[in-house]
Amino acid sequence: MTRKSGRPPKANGETSRQQIIDAAIKIIKKKGADAVTVRNVCQEADIGTGTFYFHFQNKDDLLMYFLREMPFETCDLNTPISDPAGRSVELYMLLIDRYMELGIDFMKSFYSTGNKPLSAYFGEEDGAFPTGTVMARNESDMFLAQEAGVIKADADAHMICMDICTIVKGCVFEWCLTDGNMDIHETLKKILSGYMTQYLS
Repeated sequence: MTRKSGRPPKANGETSRQQIIDAAIKIIKKKGADAVTVRNVCQEADIGTGTFYFHFQNKDDLLMYFLREMPFETCDLNTPISDPAGRSVELYMLLIDRYMELGIDFMKSFYSTGNKPLSAYFGEEDGAFPTGTVMARNESDMFLAQEAGVIKADADAHMICMDICTIVKGCVFEWCLTDGNMDIHETLKKILSGYMTQYLS
């Protein structure tokens, strides 16, 4: 782990890091992602700012933790490349399942228009998905499917993955609106299966 600025924490490093993460989760559930500040997190976790900066650069770096904790580049998927829709669903569900574990209140508050790290994560850098993101992995798999002849050679794999990301965000939002009463996995599977039909060879 790359060391951040600030004095080392007195307590065990991993323990204090988890305290910060747990404190952020509590604040997000109660007041939303916009309410997360270094000061608020330190007060909730009962730690000093030096300890915070030892683990995270700033509040945006902390919020990004909830997006980049999954090793998307190296994670193993069970769905074959021959089923790009199903593989996309399996990939995105790794992220969605993690959020669902944190509860509906977290999801409702985290997926807000004011969450700048979230917007940055699901965006592009110079026309490409940021390395290590779920979109970058999805695009990599889509290229493999295209090379294998599963997807039409003239299809724009990048645009497909942008559309998939938009569909996923829409399903997450709908899940939040229904207070978690929607089967997000089945809904995502149905929509993506229909969407991908036009691009299959």
